[in-house]
Amino acid sequence: MMSPVRTARLQLVPIDLPIYEALFVGPPELSQHLSIRVPDVLSEFGMDIFDYTRAKLEVDPSEGPWWLYFFIHRADNALIGVGGYKGKPDENGMVEIGYEIYPDYRGQGLATETARGLIDRAFEHPDVTLVKAHTLAEMSASVRVLEKCGMVFNDAFDDPNDGPVWQWQVKRSYLNRSELALR
Repeated sequence: MMSPVRTARLQLVPIDLPIYEALFVGPPELSQHLSIRVPDVLSEFGMDIFDYTRAKLEVDPSEGPWWLYFFIHRADNALIGVGGYKGKPDENGMVEIGYEIYPDYRGQGLATETARGLIDRAFEHPDVTLVKAHTLAEMSASVRVLEKCGMVFNDAFDDPNDGPVWQWQVKRSYLNRSELALR
């Protein structure tokens, strides 16, 4: 079983195959399965990512911790976002994170809390030396989230799906957890 990531206000729950089964039946089934409130729309980016990651897990369930998580607000007992990793660490020890917080929960520091939780979980694995993320190539709340998590600008490029993007990264050797805790 894949263990969740617990932050100050959230539980980041890895989406395993039984959760995918409930997810594809629909929000009421997912709500019942997880015993939480679930919105009608699970991602503003559509359902393709859920299809993709479920297929990856069906091939290799051991990769579960390196795919998607649901973000659950414990006090509200509600699903407030989705995200996680874009696969297991590569040969250089790099993983990439991504996340989406639902509109009603934005502006409360939950994206930062989520990103920190994902970064911390990644660095619990000895093979991980670098965590990356990307944003659209513009100053935005997402940029500030990554900066607060200790990430630094690394590169700008054109992504075939997203257009111009900025790449951010944090190396294990540069991460000062006590300093980040004060931000």
